[in-house]
Amino acid sequence: MIESAWEELNSSDAGRRDLCLDAVSDILQTGRLAHSDVERAVERLVTIALSGESHAVRESALHAVRTAASPHYELPYRVVEPLAAGADGFEPVLLAYVLAVLGTTHDPAALPIVERFLHHPHPEVRREASDAVAELHRHRKSARDRTAQLPNPSGSVGKTTAPARPSPPGPGGQSAGGAGRRGSGPPPSVASRACSSTS
Repeated sequence: MIESAWEELNSSDAGRRDLCLDAVSDILQTGRLAHSDVERAVERLVTIALSGESHAVRESALHAVRTAASPHYELPYRVVEPLAAGADGFEPVLLAYVLAVLGTTHDPAALPIVERFLHHPHPEVRREASDAVAELHRHRKSARDRTAQLPNPSGSVGKTTAPARPSPPGPGGQSAGGAGRRGSGPPPSVASRACSSTS
């Protein structure tokens, strides 16, 4: 199914190549492909996004990657890592797609890349960077919470910890206390581009 959608990518007409990528995006949006097929498709799309193609074609490629990343598939960071490596070379509109994709990987390795753009001069880039950082932190906290709920060998829920050693009493006979942890921010809302339809 997706192989036939790639056929027009070899056309000399940039408009036809753009339509080809819109068709690929539509197929990825169905969620019917095997994860291995999705990864291969995304690797090809990433290559196009980093190529010397026209702005419209590269945007369509990045839009298709963004479509693949949600809601049906969670892309491994290694598949989109070339986008992270080339992030500084993207125009602001395309960079916003890249940051959104990196956020959906839920991989801590993406965090330092995304955080670099929190103070970018373009407001859309700052917004996507902020949303991606929030998504990465939210997923990390969720993973910690799930780990804390796993049963330990003793049969109780949560991590097994040794009893806390009491603090030595101070001059007034009282022990020192401790500080709590801060929570994470709310989940992000990510903007998406409307898919084009093919004839």
